[in-house]
Amino acid sequence: MISDKAYIDPKAKLGKNVTVYPFAYIEGDVEIGDNCVIYPYASVMNGVRMGCDNKVYQNTVLGAEPQDFNHRGDSTRLVIGDGNIFRENVVINRATYKDGETRVGNRNFFMEGVHVSHDTKILNYCTFGYGTKVAGDCEIANGVMFSSGVIINPEVRIGGGTMITSGVRISKDVPPFIVATHNPVTYGGLNINLLKASGTDEKVIAHIANAYRLLFHGKTATHDAIRQIKEQVPESKEIRILINFLENTKLDVITKI
Repeated sequence: MISDKAYIDPKAKLGKNVTVYPFAYIEGDVEIGDNCVIYPYASVMNGVRMGCDNKVYQNTVLGAEPQDFNHRGDSTRLVIGDGNIFRENVVINRATYKDGETRVGNRNFFMEGVHVSHDTKILNYCTFGYGTKVAGDCEIANGVMFSSGVIINPEVRIGGGTMITSGVRISKDVPPFIVATHNPVTYGGLNINLLKASGTDEKVIAHIANAYRLLFHGKTATHDAIRQIKEQVPESKEIRILINFLENTKLDVITKI
């Protein structure tokens, strides 16, 4: 169903079985995949490339112009995968510079009032709690869960399988498989529930815990902790993910206990 009370630019490309409710707003340089639902008063702006089975709720704005003084009106994009849910009052900005992209992967859930800024890259199966704000140029890996009111500063990286508790403010990288909590933000232990739910072997969980003891409880710099992890912790996919994350940090990681 496409309501005749919605505004849809004739140049917009809509897939099969797309539902557009009254008073939705869709600009011309937009592509929307099959089986998407655009609710009343939602806006899909120029530069959006949306996959299939997404739901965009009331007053959400996808592809809003970046809130960045460096933006000069260039044509940029917001690229969205499949099966995402954008609840009420969500705002996601497109990229700042010409041919740049803000990216959202698959099966993410954005609760009411979430804001994701320009050029941020989000992978899959993430949950963003009420009022969470993500600044520009951030990278968020698979399966991250944000509680409500989280604030993430520019260029921060969040590792996969991490849980961020309510009200946390983050200005450094958060490595994978952990709980990040308190203000200033600190390491709050492994995200055990997620590791077990994902079928991670108990021995591997113990190895991850040992790696984090070396990182957060030792009196060493991050680069020394990386060396110790390589020397002392048995190799696994999860340990390789952790080491790669630490080796590529530019902001260093969150506060140690």
